[in-house]
Amino acid sequence: MTQGRSEADPTQPGTEPGTTALAAIDAAGPPVPAPPSAHPDGSGDPDDPLTRVYTCLLARDPAEPPAHPADLAAELDLPPARVESAVSALLDMGLLRRNPDRAVLPVAPDEAVQRTLGPLEREMRARRQHMERTREQLMAFMPVYESHLLRLTHLRQAEYVELLTDLRAVREAITELGRTCEREVMTAQPGGGRRAEVLEEAVARDEELLRRGVRMRVLYQHTARFSAGTCAYVERVGRLGAQVRTLDDEFMRMLVFDRTTAVIPVPDDPHAAVLIREPHVVAFMVGAYERLWLEALPFETEWDRQTIMDISDELKQTIVRLLTEGLTDAAIARRLGLSVRSCRRHVADVMAALGAESRFQAGYLLAQQEREQPAP
Repeated sequence: MTQGRSEADPTQPGTEPGTTALAAIDAAGPPVPAPPSAHPDGSGDPDDPLTRVYTCLLARDPAEPPAHPADLAAELDLPPARVESAVSALLDMGLLRRNPDRAVLPVAPDEAVQRTLGPLEREMRARRQHMERTREQLMAFMPVYESHLLRLTHLRQAEYVELLTDLRAVREAITELGRTCEREVMTAQPGGGRRAEVLEEAVARDEELLRRGVRMRVLYQHTARFSAGTCAYVERVGRLGAQVRTLDDEFMRMLVFDRTTAVIPVPDDPHAAVLIREPHVVAFMVGAYERLWLEALPFETEWDRQTIMDISDELKQTIVRLLTEGLTDAAIARRLGLSVRSCRRHVADVMAALGAESRFQAGYLLAQQEREQPAP
């Protein structure tokens, strides 16, 4: 026996909690030999040494003295070594027991089951109870962990997405982003010409950015070309290297700084904005901006009659297309950054030029003209 270590009782719970079920089976005693092969009627093989030894002991007269392995070897005419091996196996199985004289006596199989497997069953019950208690103790910490996880998720969301509900906070955030911007600003401003107070606020900030060598690209709608204030702004920032282009249809309003932070409006709340720093979302917005930029036309501050006529024709075609899709005059005006009066005037001009009596007829005739044009 190893010194300084007490021998644990395998039947008591809490013995070496790390012991596995397999180790518990091993601790209960030597491996139980496989039972003798069975006959079709369910009885053991009569020629098997274990069966012969067990049967011989059962057949002995209780009045006779108990048998020793040597006696059994003589009665069964078997080598003593084979009998000793069979007796040892039957003792391990619990089907035999020794008396004080070391003789062997048979034990009923159901009693052997109880004696051999009882301690193991008690050990397994104790282990299951220990497992359940441990599971309950561990799961008691789950609310704490989930609370931490929820807080961490909120922190990450706040890091990537920030809602600004006050117009002053929005302006301060944009000013700070412009102050710290180092490489590039992308601006998409739909809605036609911009208000004078907005342009006054933007021009000082944008000129400071451009003087620091920050690249600037701005997207407007075609209708912004007819705004004197917007043209003046474009001329000023253009002299410092800003690039400005226009598109006919509406697009998403956004500001993107250094391709890392984007600012987008909140629907139905003109005083609110959302700051987005999530890299994948910002990359998607940059990709959308690049596609719009390729389709846009350069904003020329000098009046070019042919360019203005081309843009006017493009606007008229877009208006008719939107009308045939079922949009109202007011919806089209908002979408193209026009006044409702200007939108209706364009519609009337197109219908008169095409000789159309209805908007849908104008759309059909315009589409027919496009089909008849020779391919480039």
